[in-house]
Amino acid sequence: MTPADLVVTPCGVRFAGRLFPCSIGRGGIVAARAKREGDGGTPTGVHRIVGMLYRPDRIAPPQAWAVPIGPVDLWSDDPKDIDYNLMVRAPHAFSHEKLRRADPLYDLVLVTDWNWPQAVPGRGSAIFLHQWRRPGYPTAGCVAFDPSDLRWIAGRIAPATRLIVR
Repeated sequence: MTPADLVVTPCGVRFAGRLFPCSIGRGGIVAARAKREGDGGTPTGVHRIVGMLYRPDRIAPPQAWAVPIGPVDLWSDDPKDIDYNLMVRAPHAFSHEKLRRADPLYDLVLVTDWNWPQAVPGRGSAIFLHQWRRPGYPTAGCVAFDPSDLRWIAGRIAPATRLIVR
């Protein structure tokens, strides 16, 4: 571990000498080998941050390498889809999640390399770092933060920053 890593602890996420409160998946922390699509678990392991997405109509880009989320941007969560666990565009015939949401949950998203880029069908998709609904409210497996904490973190990470979940 290095100070540049985001480390999930029982008290929150440690990063850059600070501790940030967070929410994890409703299924708790699960062993990576047991992770399945829809289980609500946050998988153990070392996950690289491989992307940053943001809503350009709501916030400024937190980093030069951040990619804007457009009205037709989706994330495939259907194990039968050849594009499973990848960003896709509407219209999309398979099950997916809208990235451009009415609520602010995905105004800023840090994308991890969980089951990516060569996804194993059913192993779970989209472990993101994003804004929480409210403190302590569980996610579907992602790690969620207070919006101001997420923006602070996003402004200081690099493309290969790691999320470590033990």
